[in-house]
Amino acid sequence: MTGRVGIRVLVFLTLVALLATGVAGCRKPEPKPQAPAEIKPEDRILRMDEDWPTYIDPAVGNDFSDSIALVNLYDTLVFPNLDGSVRAHLATSWDVSPDGLKYSFHLRPGVKFHNGQEVTAEDVEFSMKRLLTIGEGFAYLFKNVSDVKAPDKYAVEFTLKEPFGPFIKALVRFYVLNKKEVLDHLKKPGQYGDMGDYGKEWLLTHDAGSGPYKVKEMKMEEYLLAEKFNEWWGGWDKDAPVYFKEFASPDPVTIRTLMARRETELTDEFQPEENLAALEKIEGVQTAGFFNGNNLNIMLHTKKPPTDDIHFRRALAYCLDYETVVTKIWPSCKQARGPVPHNLPGHNPNVYQFKRDLDKAREELKKSKYYGQLDKYPVTLSWCAEVPLEEKLALLFQANAAELGIKVEVTKKPFGAMIADAQSPETTPNASIVYVAPHYPEAGSILTSRYHSSTCGSWEQCEWLQNKDVDAAIEQALRTTDEQKRFEVYQKIQEMIVELCPTIWVLDQFEKRAYQAAYVYWPAGEAGKAGKSILPVMGYGVYAHDYRVYPEKKMELLKASK
Repeated sequence: MTGRVGIRVLVFLTLVALLATGVAGCRKPEPKPQAPAEIKPEDRILRMDEDWPTYIDPAVGNDFSDSIALVNLYDTLVFPNLDGSVRAHLATSWDVSPDGLKYSFHLRPGVKFHNGQEVTAEDVEFSMKRLLTIGEGFAYLFKNVSDVKAPDKYAVEFTLKEPFGPFIKALVRFYVLNKKEVLDHLKKPGQYGDMGDYGKEWLLTHDAGSGPYKVKEMKMEEYLLAEKFNEWWGGWDKDAPVYFKEFASPDPVTIRTLMARRETELTDEFQPEENLAALEKIEGVQTAGFFNGNNLNIMLHTKKPPTDDIHFRRALAYCLDYETVVTKIWPSCKQARGPVPHNLPGHNPNVYQFKRDLDKAREELKKSKYYGQLDKYPVTLSWCAEVPLEEKLALLFQANAAELGIKVEVTKKPFGAMIADAQSPETTPNASIVYVAPHYPEAGSILTSRYHSSTCGSWEQCEWLQNKDVDAAIEQALRTTDEQKRFEVYQKIQEMIVELCPTIWVLDQFEKRAYQAAYVYWPAGEAGKAGKSILPVMGYGVYAHDYRVYPEKKMELLKASK
């Protein structure tokens, strides 16, 4: 970063830092929090903010906040460990046919739904058929399921059209609903014939699950409040949260106020570094983090001028100042190497990594069909309003592109608007700054959700790549049941995608949150602080059942602050 452009970026970054931490301008002193007279059940609560909106229907939700809600409200057949492996959960065991086409699961007897009815194989069968019929959320993971049936009360069989190597791992995204309860809340007429709306309207604000928490109140535009399900089959620790609340992310200053007043326990993972530093100055608040298998991307629309030109895209990839990104904006993160995060099984550590090189950027730009008429082709870019740090990246990218004579038009958009824009190639901007996470702990998850043609129209693929060779290679990999051979195919796919340069792979995310360490135990955070290598699947890092909350310690903090 040199010259006037570099100075402009540094000045901007400084101003944003000041605004983010609330030190610019005069602010009134924050009122002192009050200690309660006595500890009540509602004081044993875990509250956190996250991106919004949140959809708690298992056949619809699939983003960060959705996943956090779903893993707490519903049970799955298998459950992910912090290291990325899976263990038995609703299913106690399973068998796989030699040809990899049939999976037989044996269910845990006596598991109760939140309304007291027992979980049976019939519910599992219903849940899969409902998911595949609706075809939203994580349905794409199970498109190879040709049949599912329940031969007896505690046995369920899945038949696949063709082998799907990561099938067991993918089941961490298959949530089991109460068939009877959903059928009792169908709205007719609806788009699913005899099934009416398949319960979609009711499941916007209610759950039909058996997970450790059940919906107490859901306000679509504001928050989800869930209450401990006392009869959960897995049992409870006496210090586990009684309530779990997920609410829409406010601005960083408000987050700091809520933490200081002990009115929230855990921040989202997108807080600016400056705000995290300010939060750490609050007594009892600490930060912790770990590489979570997510990455941050500038997705380039490959079907819209001028980013439809591969040389134009490569010019952009060579001009970004990655060093500033990972030293000034996200100092805990590391530059991404290709489309698969470095700690996700199946990552290719040798795939080509773009570095800032303005000479190469200019060489590529001269090969572009848009060279010489750049003023006619500005690059439109959207960043997510709920993630303030992305503005710094957007403006850094704008300044870097200006060094090549490329104009970038930056727009701040709520995540919901970005989701809507991504649904058609006409409304998708040239560039979209988006975090993505694997849906199951393996490279095939990222490669499919990000680059297979079946996922075009979702917020996870704003590139509209639609490349038949990439599609075929991904499908070949997923058909491969031998893990080592599957990973070899994954590595070749990463090389193919990097060659096409549909994305600027910015960084692998170091998920860093502030939390009330004085009275909250956060399992993933503690593992991260201990230097353990962990890979929590999206949403499972906030599995409230495994947290511990000590309101008596919180009371001591509040009394001491008077």
